[in-house]
Amino acid sequence: MSESDSDLDLVARVKQDPAAFGLLYERYITKIYNYVYYRTGNHHDAEDLTSRVFYRALMHVEDYTDRGVPFSAWLYRIAHNLVANWHRDHARRPETDLDGVVLIGPAREMPEPATEANEKRDWLLAAIRHLPGERQEVLILKFVEQLSNAEIGQIMGRSEGAIKSLYHRTLLALRDELIGIDSIDEA
Repeated sequence: MSESDSDLDLVARVKQDPAAFGLLYERYITKIYNYVYYRTGNHHDAEDLTSRVFYRALMHVEDYTDRGVPFSAWLYRIAHNLVANWHRDHARRPETDLDGVVLIGPAREMPEPATEANEKRDWLLAAIRHLPGERQEVLILKFVEQLSNAEIGQIMGRSEGAIKSLYHRTLLALRDELIGIDSIDEA
């Protein structure tokens, strides 16, 4: 089978030959990892949870049935549930992993602008992490995964119109959160 094979073709193959799951894994590992990382903010936890997503998918692929939504939506739902459980189990503020910080710009750039860029990124991520889980999810799927509102709706089990409305409310809430954080910093 090739990369052009549909997910449903691959799922059917996996049901006969579990070793074929590697093709689905390769197709979705980066997307699922990115989703989990942006929801947890920690590379180590993201790696652990991502491996659990694919382990759970492999163990339950026999039960997967096509209900008109993409296979990827099934994987994102598994990831969503594991991340929700992770947040429930780790009810703590996210920590920034300094090992993963990369300075932006060419090597000759002075450290102050790069530090400022990192601070702005951390400031934005902190504001996003203050949003409810479903609002974080819609932002990640929209901006990180670059999915359409229809695709996000399939993943989240909502209509395209509901996603548009959630997206709009989320941007307003994020703006208010950023204004609130900025006013605290100025005080």
